[in-house]
Amino acid sequence: MKRPVFKRTRSATANPERGVTIALVAIAMVAIIAMAALSIDVVTLYLAREEAKRSADQAALAAARVISVSGLTGDPNNATANWGAICGPDDGVNGVATRAAKAVIGQNAVGGSTVTTINVTYAAGSNGAVGSGTTDCTSLTNSAFGVNPMVTVQVTRTGLGTYFSRIWGNSGNSVSASATAEAFNSSDSGSVGNQVTGTIMPVQPRCVKPWVVANQNPLIPAPSGGLYCNVSGGPGACQPLVNLSDGSIANPGISLNGGSAGGVIGETFWLVADCQHNPNNCTMRVQPPQANYYQNGNVYEHFYPNLYYIPAQIANTPAAIPSCTTGDPYNEAIVGCDQAAKYQCGVQNATWVDLSSENAARPTTQAAQCLIHQTDSSDSTQPTGQDSLNTFTAPTSYPFQILAGSSNPLVSAGLTQGTQITSSSSIVSLPIYDQTGNTVTSNAVSQVTVVGFLQVFINAFDTNGNINVTVLNVSGCSNGSGGNVSSTPVNGTSPVPIRLITPP
Repeated sequence: MKRPVFKRTRSATANPERGVTIALVAIAMVAIIAMAALSIDVVTLYLAREEAKRSADQAALAAARVISVSGLTGDPNNATANWGAICGPDDGVNGVATRAAKAVIGQNAVGGSTVTTINVTYAAGSNGAVGSGTTDCTSLTNSAFGVNPMVTVQVTRTGLGTYFSRIWGNSGNSVSASATAEAFNSSDSGSVGNQVTGTIMPVQPRCVKPWVVANQNPLIPAPSGGLYCNVSGGPGACQPLVNLSDGSIANPGISLNGGSAGGVIGETFWLVADCQHNPNNCTMRVQPPQANYYQNGNVYEHFYPNLYYIPAQIANTPAAIPSCTTGDPYNEAIVGCDQAAKYQCGVQNATWVDLSSENAARPTTQAAQCLIHQTDSSDSTQPTGQDSLNTFTAPTSYPFQILAGSSNPLVSAGLTQGTQITSSSSIVSLPIYDQTGNTVTSNAVSQVTVVGFLQVFINAFDTNGNINVTVLNVSGCSNGSGGNVSSTPVNGTSPVPIRLITPP
């Protein structure tokens, strides 16, 4: 007997559910696509925001670098009324720092196009409390700006196109970013309360050249009757570059034509080796400087005005040394970067001066030739390949201009000789030591205290190791005997280091 077969049939009530899944998927796809589209727009805006931030950072650092190398901080009270040439109103003539910032931003597109709005403002003092938001630093009468100038750059890109949000009527978006950079000079920093109120903040620049100079200004007092300070019959003892009590600059201001009438920035003189060298020893010269000196049996006249330098002990063989070096550590430290030698302003016994090794004038000449690309050491009266100031050795106008020499690697790469440049291997930093509290002896290793740094532009050198320089910057601090010095230095590649800081 067969069993009955039953067939299942669809219920009539199930028909309305037909296609619901497809509809739900379609709706979900629309939402997913919309979310993806909005995500693309959000990422586009995010990337544009990062581009704006990067552009602002670079612009702020560029403006701060202009302030640093200009020597503006060497005139902390704007006594020579030169601040406007660096960070005054951007009228096409003044405001070099502002124009530098805008030039950097002009080279960086945001969202595929140039920035719409650029605001460059200046401030000073503790966390930018003085004059925050001013576009003209000459209105900052507080000397805090001369010690710790800050520059803030804000960039805004409007009308930023998006891909999908325009569907909802959004015709354009905008992104904005800002960055603040400072150029810090430790000189008299305790009086303006920049970092820690009442505490002098020392600096510790990197790649300092091993030429240690005494805390003496060879042009102050001014020469009398053709005789200079520290010379028998002259106007007396040379005055210091920096004051030991508070680290302030002893002769602040900016001078033209190589003199000292306006201040220490712009002074031009010779660095002379304080080392009557024989192959195996280094005898200190008789003080005050003699009218001539002997080397290898020959008589050479001193150049005046001059400042004696003594060779520093080398901490380590620098890396990335150009092929024109001789292999001698002293030579390589001049040409390269001896980062292991940590010269810290304001710390006693911060470095050593080594007169026992072969640090002769002749190795100095060879190293200087390699460093600045000067091709003829027999003629120090005109540039022979090296970068130069305009006018050579004695600028007649401010801001000082650096012109690319024929041997500058950038010229070999296509830059036109004589083009104005903002960085040069001829700009070097030197430690200043306290000669009143430290005795340097012949043929021995002597401990000294660094009380400041001197940044100079090397104009030329001669065959006897004498180096003609123009002062670009001075930074000082107490040696511990006359002021409260912090143990935490501000680091950088210059005696007036620059760095990005958190906006106030």
